[in-house]
Amino acid sequence: MYNTDSDPSASMRSFRLDGKMIRYSAFVPKLYNMCKSLGFIQGKILPSRALCSDESQGYPIILIAKHFNVFPFNHGRVGGIVATDRHGPHAEHGQDLVIIQASHVGYDPEGGVYGSYTRLQTHGCQSTSNCGKVDAVLSWYIHEYEFARNHIMVSRDNNEWLVMIDNLYLDDRREQGLFLALEKLIGLNDQGKPELLYTCSTANCFRASAEFAAVLEKTPPTSTTAQPIGDFLSADKFFFRRPVNTTEEGHEHLENNLLPVMSWILTSPSPLLAAAKVNTQVEFDRTYRSIIHEPSYRNKRLLLISGLNIDISPKPGQLFPLTKFIPWAAYLQQPDSDYQIYEQDDLYSKLMEQSAENPDQTDLEAAIRVMMDTEEVILPSEYS
Repeated sequence: MYNTDSDPSASMRSFRLDGKMIRYSAFVPKLYNMCKSLGFIQGKILPSRALCSDESQGYPIILIAKHFNVFPFNHGRVGGIVATDRHGPHAEHGQDLVIIQASHVGYDPEGGVYGSYTRLQTHGCQSTSNCGKVDAVLSWYIHEYEFARNHIMVSRDNNEWLVMIDNLYLDDRREQGLFLALEKLIGLNDQGKPELLYTCSTANCFRASAEFAAVLEKTPPTSTTAQPIGDFLSADKFFFRRPVNTTEEGHEHLENNLLPVMSWILTSPSPLLAAAKVNTQVEFDRTYRSIIHEPSYRNKRLLLISGLNIDISPKPGQLFPLTKFIPWAAYLQQPDSDYQIYEQDDLYSKLMEQSAENPDQTDLEAAIRVMMDTEEVILPSEYS
């Protein structure tokens, strides 16, 4: 999805949060009313959720069941990956079809930090990573990035900026790890080779490139003595290689989604938030393409909507998070094969046009009471 020859942060910035957040208690009825306005038939809509398996996603599922009058089909894998091999059964189980895909990220209102979530069921109500799957994927890359930040040094000598690079980053034979865009960090000679000044036991020293020297001059380090490169190792100056299994929807599918822009994710203010946004963008694009080639969805009315679930940590006394939804994009397909894609601004406007009141919603307690009070069905013996 991302053209890594350009600035991937531009694509990531296109997924805006400000002014686009909708409380889930309003989002789901608005989505239901939007579906009806698009021709979906009451009582014949089968929603499907492609959400992470995290318990924090239970509240959205309850609301989907309440407003669509049916428990949603399950299209989701851990991390918010869409199981496209379930398209066929989903299409078979309903007349009009909805797929709600969302990656998720926690938010701690006390610390104002994205990426953590209070688990009320743990001893001491511990705050842990959310989404845990995204956090697990990022952990190796964060370790590699922190090592590079601390083992590449910059210094100034006779009004000249120098870069001391650990020998690890000068070995292109490595199969995995963090790799430097050397031409953006150090000066090259007329033959395009690094201009080596001197060698140390575990590192080599080079003159800084004119581009990097200008950055250091503009916002110089706090000391002219050798010190770690730190934040000066910006996203455009490194990338990663790692032999990741490319099986679609396999164990490392999420990592494959994030790897092309991992340096931009790690250098963002909130890496877990950035990763969740990227995954939503990639999964919408991939799922949209799988739908248009899926025979079982032909001649069906279908809406695919993707976005981001922000799980605001509950306080003691609250059963569920105050989840908010940020829409990213939607794909609408009509039975005559006419289709339309709604980009973020249009999709948000379309949702906000709808009422948050849903006269068709189910009273879940009443529905459960009906099932409890209904005469029991006696099943025949297995061997009768």
